[in-house]
Amino acid sequence: MAETISTVLKGIKLLGELSTDELTELGEFCLYKRFSPGEQIFDRQSDSRDVYFVVRGTVRIVNYSLSGREITLDELPAGSHFGELAALDGRPRSAGVMALTPALIVALPHRHFLKALERYPALALKVMMHLAMIVRSSNERIMDLSTLGANNRVHAELLRQARANTEDGLIASLAPVPVHGDMASRVSTTRETVARVMNELARQGIVERTKEALIIRDLKRLRSMVEEVRGE
Repeated sequence: MAETISTVLKGIKLLGELSTDELTELGEFCLYKRFSPGEQIFDRQSDSRDVYFVVRGTVRIVNYSLSGREITLDELPAGSHFGELAALDGRPRSAGVMALTPALIVALPHRHFLKALERYPALALKVMMHLAMIVRSSNERIMDLSTLGANNRVHAELLRQARANTEDGLIASLAPVPVHGDMASRVSTTRETVARVMNELARQGIVERTKEALIIRDLKRLRSMVEEVRGE
């Protein structure tokens, strides 16, 4: 690759605090891997323990029900990382990961990841903060699945995505347009339910679909709808 390994790793949020020399040293143990859309990076219950950094593309974290239905847990863009749970506790993977788009991934063997945590306290702190965020997000999702109706779960998922794609807290833009089947997988409902909810939100002027993106025109109103049913 034309880019140096330190330049590549500098784009990973988790590693952003490390110096160029530290990134170069860490990069000596890394391997580049390319994946095509739909290709599996690792499966649930896999014994692999490497930590992965998304250099280019997007990956999807998934689980499957006993009936084989895919359940989307998250989608990670370039700059993200995944796989640290197995690296930390040595247990099998808790979920599968697949490439959603053409993806360039950098893999760091778990033993070097653990050594880096010992050597760089700031990195260890960022890992802990990230895991805390996952726990909080999971708690919120469990509560939503347990207490909200299907329509309200769609509202909550749309709000979650909007919060990550807004600059002023008033309007958000989701690009590309969320696929109804993907959103249905996230909130355990059907494509038809998602389509119906989106049409109703559009009728109310809360969302607007363009060719390139889904625009949440009234983020404040959407937030109020979710907070009302959550009792916040």
